[in-house]
Amino acid sequence: MRPHLLRAGEWFLRSGIQQPSGGVSRHYRIDLQHPHAVSTEITGYTVNALVFLHQATGDERHLDRALAAARFLTRTAWDAATRSMPFETDPATLAYFFDGGIVVRGLIAAWRASSSAEFLDVAAALGRALCKDFATPEGDFHPVLELPSKRPAPRDAARWSRLPGCYQLKAAMGWAELAEATGDAGFRQLYQRAVEAALRDAASFLPGHRDRAKVMDRLHAYLYFLEGLTPLAGVARYAPAMRLGIASVAELLREIAPEFARSDVYAQLLRIRLLAHWLGVAPLDLDAARSEAAALAGFQASSPDPRIDGGFYFGRTPAGWLPYVNPVSTAFALQALEWWECRHQGACPCPLI
Repeated sequence: MRPHLLRAGEWFLRSGIQQPSGGVSRHYRIDLQHPHAVSTEITGYTVNALVFLHQATGDERHLDRALAAARFLTRTAWDAATRSMPFETDPATLAYFFDGGIVVRGLIAAWRASSSAEFLDVAAALGRALCKDFATPEGDFHPVLELPSKRPAPRDAARWSRLPGCYQLKAAMGWAELAEATGDAGFRQLYQRAVEAALRDAASFLPGHRDRAKVMDRLHAYLYFLEGLTPLAGVARYAPAMRLGIASVAELLREIAPEFARSDVYAQLLRIRLLAHWLGVAPLDLDAARSEAAALAGFQASSPDPRIDGGFYFGRTPAGWLPYVNPVSTAFALQALEWWECRHQGACPCPLI
């Protein structure tokens, strides 16, 4: 078993990043020595990561933790009366379209691993609510709603997460997965609507800011768009967007990384390179992928402190590591590095975390 995978898996189990409730904290703050508040989005991602770890290692502890996280989402976070999934449960004042889609995907992963109808039922109900509550007459999706009113929150042109955009396509993958899981073609139509909205926005998304650190953040978001295209990557109409996107992200990452680099950007780029190769969309640039894999592996933390050891640092600058060990960075990185080691298997190991 590969050391990076085992160490990351142990970090999820031993670090305390998953709370006794089953919910998962947004990150661990090294300088303050405590975890951030629990987030439904991060919990959804972690369900997927733990299911992936269980499949890769056979360790039943990962599946137990995945199901605990999924039950937090269905029994604590999900408000069945209002059909809403809050950004955070304390207080439950905002709901994000993106977060809801990630929760849908996490619950589907838990359903596939356990066959528990509870997870698929809530995923489907949330999937329908995302359309009803977030869809706009213009064909895109409000990024944020206020709770409990479900009024659209004010938009902020300076923050991509407070605007509709191509990055939302990663969350809309939840509809594609619901269509497959339930046989409801309406979910597939919703995913296709999101694809068209994302394509309209994608061409102008990069670089999108004068501040190069902000551009690095937007690379992370743009890679969500490329990931969201993967269910259609084999369709000739969409393959050029993926090929061009990979090249654009790689060029900007090389330029900006000496000033500021994020581990999730390296991991996302490596994953999408491998997926494009496996799906027959683009040949694998081995030199670039090898460099990205090596850079990514360098973000894995080594420490006598179990709250840190084996997790992946969020980012670094010339001054050193930023003081965050991040579950999403860790999830993306462990999958990217595992896929890199398995790159010769010749088949697409979907789904993406």
